[in-house]
Amino acid sequence: MSENAIPLFMDEDEQKIPELLPVLPLDHGVLFPELTVPLLISRPEHIKLVDDALVQDRALVAVAQRDEKVEKPALTHLYGTGVSVFILKMMRTPDGHYQLLVRTSNKVQLLEEVQTEPYLVVRVAPIEDSAQMTKQIEAMVVNLRNLFQRFVELSNLPSELGVLSLNVEGPYPLVYLVASNLGLKVKEAQEILETAEPQTVLERLTVHLNSRLETVELSQEIQRKVKEGMDKGQRDYMLREQLKAIQKELGEGDERTVELDELKERLAETSMPDEVRNVANKELDRLSRMPPAAAEYTVSRTYLDWLLELPWGIATEDNLDIAAAQETLDADHYDLEKVKKRIVEYLAVRKLKKDMKGPILCFVGPPGVGKTSLGQSIATTLGRKFIRISLGGVRDEAEIRGHRRTYVGSLPGRIIQGLRKAGANNPVFMLDEIDKVGTDFRGDPSSALLEVLDPEQNYSFSDHYLEVPFDLSQVMFITTANILDTIPPPLRDRMEVIELPGYTVEDKLMIARRYLLPQQLEAHGLSENHLDLADDAIRVVIQSYTREAGVRNLERQIAAICRGVAKEVAGGLEGTVKVGKDELETYLGPVKFIPELAARAWGPGLATGLAWTPTGGDIIFIEAARMTGRGGLTLTGQLGDVMKESATAALTYIRAHVSDFDIDETFFNDTDIHIHVPAGAIPKDGPSAGVAMLVALTSLLTGRQVRRDLAMTGEITLRGDVLPVGGIKEKVLAAHRAGIRAIILPQVNEKDIPDIPEPIRDSIDFHLVRAMPEALAWALEPKS
Repeated sequence: MSENAIPLFMDEDEQKIPELLPVLPLDHGVLFPELTVPLLISRPEHIKLVDDALVQDRALVAVAQRDEKVEKPALTHLYGTGVSVFILKMMRTPDGHYQLLVRTSNKVQLLEEVQTEPYLVVRVAPIEDSAQMTKQIEAMVVNLRNLFQRFVELSNLPSELGVLSLNVEGPYPLVYLVASNLGLKVKEAQEILETAEPQTVLERLTVHLNSRLETVELSQEIQRKVKEGMDKGQRDYMLREQLKAIQKELGEGDERTVELDELKERLAETSMPDEVRNVANKELDRLSRMPPAAAEYTVSRTYLDWLLELPWGIATEDNLDIAAAQETLDADHYDLEKVKKRIVEYLAVRKLKKDMKGPILCFVGPPGVGKTSLGQSIATTLGRKFIRISLGGVRDEAEIRGHRRTYVGSLPGRIIQGLRKAGANNPVFMLDEIDKVGTDFRGDPSSALLEVLDPEQNYSFSDHYLEVPFDLSQVMFITTANILDTIPPPLRDRMEVIELPGYTVEDKLMIARRYLLPQQLEAHGLSENHLDLADDAIRVVIQSYTREAGVRNLERQIAAICRGVAKEVAGGLEGTVKVGKDELETYLGPVKFIPELAARAWGPGLATGLAWTPTGGDIIFIEAARMTGRGGLTLTGQLGDVMKESATAALTYIRAHVSDFDIDETFFNDTDIHIHVPAGAIPKDGPSAGVAMLVALTSLLTGRQVRRDLAMTGEITLRGDVLPVGGIKEKVLAAHRAGIRAIILPQVNEKDIPDIPEPIRDSIDFHLVRAMPEALAWALEPKS
């Protein structure tokens, strides 16, 4: 069948379809109704069929074969649906074949065999195409017509087909015109022919047309790019030859030769391991044989630049003066004695052992305590370069290890980029926010960090881009995190963890006086003669305008005061502005935080607990109430499963020991108890509120009030044991900020008390308990 089929417009009654028709098998295609199509007949039995049809009514049925290899197919080898055909014209070719011009009519169903020799004759039944033009079908017809016109424009089809598609009415004539010119496979074309539902056949044909259209567009795009590339290559070659001739006449050297000589000279001068030098020499030799116009030329040149610019053998000299290092650390940061002690110890060992590997430290603490700035201070103390990268939100392993050079625009990872920027192989390298590294389909960056942060492996760190080992053992890696829970255990195991807890009020006062206030005065163009900020005012700012473990918000409040003073000075005010606690509201507005103990009504059923959060410690209140009911326990305040279990365990302990508390044994039969932990919008969980919950319930049921200046923490068991909990230092600092003067702690946590600053230890009474009766004795006041 010809690839191009032309539609023929005819009346339905113009010619009747006989009931018996000879079958013309089609082994390489499918005919569609209402078209004029040329056919080539070559098989003897088919020539006999045509001769007989011409003598009779010129009618036959054309049907596609299921298997094209069958030479004389029976009815079972044919599809069940074909097209009735009328021969319009016949022409004999020199080789004895027939060239026919036929007009296809209706679809017909092949019912049964009537004759098999010399050719197949079957009984047929016409299949009428009918379609009701709905809005959806009309829209699909318009879309199919537009796509076909685009296809005709881009392919080698006659342009008349696009015009004919505009004049075809109804969905089926358009479907047959489009399908006959798409070059569909036999199975695809037969599926279109047999589909009776107009919407379905339009959808299937649109899918085929879109596929063919995409193929044609992609083919043309490829041809265009190839042609452009060939034209550009020829043009570049001609220009390059002309340039060589001009340079030769002017006596100038070949720039490429100069470039290669420069690279060879740099390679000879650069100190690098032999393995790396061999790789660089091979790459330089490859570059010298490569034409500059080649796509790989820039990739190879960039790779050589990276190899030559990395500090393979360049290191800064450490400042090993221990006294001077201690002085620098003290000048830059207040307190933080653990960190300072660790750095001084490293310097002492480094002074005794020159080839010591760099330590890998992890600073853990709430925001604003100085973790990041401490890294810069350490680099200054050691006399090393400082590089910082933030790992917050990093999800791609290539951020650490780099991309392979097969990718367009590939680069080394951020570790190698940082070393190139530092220009030395022993900088202080800070990996900020390591607890916020993510994971997705692009890989796990924390797994890539396992090699970077392992002293036993990082001496031969291999970046995907470089593909040669780089020694990271002299780098001092410092990581920072707010919490350790989100850091994978294998990665956490490779780091020396140093905890940086929150600051006390006195610590913040000293930091503000020594560091924050001078910095903000300079940042706002003021001097000490313009502003006199009293100590009592700073204390009020710390306690009533900020609530944090660090000093970031404190610095913002001091900046607000400085802005207010700068406005007055710029307006012509002379002299020193004195700001005491009474003047703070003028600059900072009303007090933002009121001490919770002072703001809360007190009575039986209320106890103060201690909690640990990623931003430091905090106090929480446990409220308990009873009402008439049927023995139910209600828990509210967004409590986690562990916290709910602590409340259930506390109630069970009380019910099991009612005689010890002088409580009616049947109290729970007609009583409902409700435990609520305020700040209901904040999720809470953990076992450390167990003691506070038991004390609050006991206070409620006995009518004895809990000491107002007392807070408590600890996990409880059904037997009444008080088990140890974590975060003691942060919790005690939070209690001190809230005005607590006594704390109940588990006996096992006595080991954590020395870590608490001495001024706070001296101002708080610690009651160490092993069992709940001891805790209740300390917590409950006598019954009024």
